[in-house]
Amino acid sequence: MKKVIVDARGRVTPASSKSHIIHRFFLASAGGRLGINFWYGPKQLEDLEKARTLVERSIDLYFEEETIAQAKAHFKSYLPLNNLITVSVDSPNGHLGAAHRHDPEQFLHISRHEASPGLVCGDIVAGMWEVTLSLHAIVTDYCEYSLQIWQEEEAAQ
Repeated sequence: MKKVIVDARGRVTPASSKSHIIHRFFLASAGGRLGINFWYGPKQLEDLEKARTLVERSIDLYFEEETIAQAKAHFKSYLPLNNLITVSVDSPNGHLGAAHRHDPEQFLHISRHEASPGLVCGDIVAGMWEVTLSLHAIVTDYCEYSLQIWQEEEAAQ
């Protein structure tokens, strides 16, 4: 039986870049498997002029003066510009890993016997848990996300 614990949706903007959104939830009972469905979009900035402006600002900040003109002339080599939001998980007993993937849709799980890549196997214990969304870069005017977390019985091994 699947028990949904978190069903959250949100919208973030470029001002949210380099920040975190923490979803805390309480598991009343131990055991089973924790599932996480995460989605965000849009993934890419499609507006070429906005992308050019962002790339050129970054070039001005991070390039040596003698290479700026050449880098700006080849700004398309830095495209596409993508939003990036990643997921990490903490149990009452500590950090259980991070799914630092570029996929805008992720289906993750943790149990005593198995875990998605980037996450570690561990007991699903009762108590306060956290799933953190790390907003590495938001380059579109807005980016929507959806996060569902549930607990279910683990399949027999």
